[in-house]
Amino acid sequence: MRDFIQELKKFFRKGDMLLLMLCLATSAFGTLIIASVTNAPKFGSSTRYIAVQIGATLIGVVFYAIMSSIDTDVFSEHRRTLMIISALLLLALVPFGTDNNTGNKSWIEIPIIHINIQPAEICKILYILITASIMASHQNRASAPLSVLHVTTYLVVFFMGNWLISSDLGVSLIFGGIFFGMVVAGGINWGWILAGLGLLATGGPFVLYNFFSEEQRNRILYVFMPEVIDPEGLDEGWHTTQSLKSLTGGGFSGQGLFNGNRTQSGSLFAQHTDYIFSSIGEELGFVGCMLVVGLLLLIIIRCIWVGVHSKDYMRRLVCFGAASAMIFQVFCNVGMCLGVTPVIGLTLPFFSYGGSSIVTTYAMLGLVSGVHARPSPRSHERYIRPPFYY
Repeated sequence: MRDFIQELKKFFRKGDMLLLMLCLATSAFGTLIIASVTNAPKFGSSTRYIAVQIGATLIGVVFYAIMSSIDTDVFSEHRRTLMIISALLLLALVPFGTDNNTGNKSWIEIPIIHINIQPAEICKILYILITASIMASHQNRASAPLSVLHVTTYLVVFFMGNWLISSDLGVSLIFGGIFFGMVVAGGINWGWILAGLGLLATGGPFVLYNFFSEEQRNRILYVFMPEVIDPEGLDEGWHTTQSLKSLTGGGFSGQGLFNGNRTQSGSLFAQHTDYIFSSIGEELGFVGCMLVVGLLLLIIIRCIWVGVHSKDYMRRLVCFGAASAMIFQVFCNVGMCLGVTPVIGLTLPFFSYGGSSIVTTYAMLGLVSGVHARPSPRSHERYIRPPFYY
């Protein structure tokens, strides 16, 4: 505890202030967007949405500082504890889970203060740490069959655990995106990676037609054959069609904040969460969309830069895991608004409304700040337990 307090005091001197400033600038822009898209009559007053967004950002900064002040080796030494916490968080959805009007039982409402949290968002951070620790324990034989089996088993546990309990395929897929980025960065032989992709390609149709409902299956297939699934764009393609109308309605410079025709009339589905990028396109045009993508890209590049400049294998993987989570989520959300990826309900980091998403994103990037502060292990200062396997 004394070491943690000392590290917390050093946060402003050793933490990644550049990454934090990028996050705050993006959050400020995101809050302005939230103020505009929730100005529509169907939202009532936008004040509550703005307050939640700002409050979540402030809490997120606190968690950014806390996570930045904890040595990554501490997480590695308590891998089993992290796994137990993950299991408890996901299992809590069984008795306490609610759909929060999303159709997926992936939220837990905290009574009295009426705040909803999404356990999978927290598990996303824990999964990065657990996977980095596992891969570090196999560092010298990363591509050995048992090593690959070990790290893949944890992916299956997190992916299937969240999907079976919450039915939230979108968030479950983030674990897969993190896994892919980390195994590539970790130097796993490309033979294994290509074999895994081949298995997904061949087994995907079987899973799609045996474990998905017809509605879920059609939402995925619509991207690849819209003229077959929904030629009129009135069923599975309805949200995509409306999204594209808003996204392209702003042209190059947009109709202006608080002036988007469809956004201010509230006719766009989930315009403050899943489809906020389409609202940005309508009100700020191509310029605004590129600014959003540019800010998020700078954050991702910073995560990769910190990872590349770390000499420690596990720390480097933590940074690439955070970057992979951001890349996957941005790609899926923007692609969904453009109609090139399936509608799987992933929000746009820092921009979509939602307190738990903002707080956990700041906490995840706090891990990167911690690597920036301590790019190499400090084994001369404290005892580090040898790697263990389970």
